[in-house]
Amino acid sequence: MSNATAPAPNRPDTDDPLVYAVTLAPHRSLSPTGFRVVMGAMALVSFGAGALFLTLGAWPVFGFFGLDVLLLYLAFRASYAGARAREHITITTTLIEVRHAPARGPTRTERLNPFWTRLFRRDDEDFGTQEVALVSGARHIAVGSFLGPEEKGRLAEELGAAIGVVRRGHRQE
Repeated sequence: MSNATAPAPNRPDTDDPLVYAVTLAPHRSLSPTGFRVVMGAMALVSFGAGALFLTLGAWPVFGFFGLDVLLLYLAFRASYAGARAREHITITTTLIEVRHAPARGPTRTERLNPFWTRLFRRDDEDFGTQEVALVSGARHIAVGSFLGPEEKGRLAEELGAAIGVVRRGHRQE
């Protein structure tokens, strides 16, 4: 979770004091350098094994070794494309705004009144926090769905504290 809790007292576009702000992004543990190393090693091993089969006369197998490298490359590309997704959550004294920016497709923004919004959190005894959502009337807005259980738990605590601050009528310092 990329946590950018903003201590700034005001947002530039409004006079409402900013209570909480965070940008959430999916985690990718493999750096671009690591990706190149993994792909290079996989290509080297596949080429070596394919060359062995080629010398043994099983030439069609050589193409399948190239195919597995291509499929691995495409899987990594899809994973990195999904990493471009973002969720921006801001809470002011009069508004909760959740902006979902998926990796593909249009960005959508949800706006809620903090006084009518409650935090929904589903925890599992064995697996930790499984779901975090903001609920206002019939609206159920899931947040941080791509986060792990520990990160979802931290997010739920931070959101709950920020909503509490708004309801009590003063900012976090």
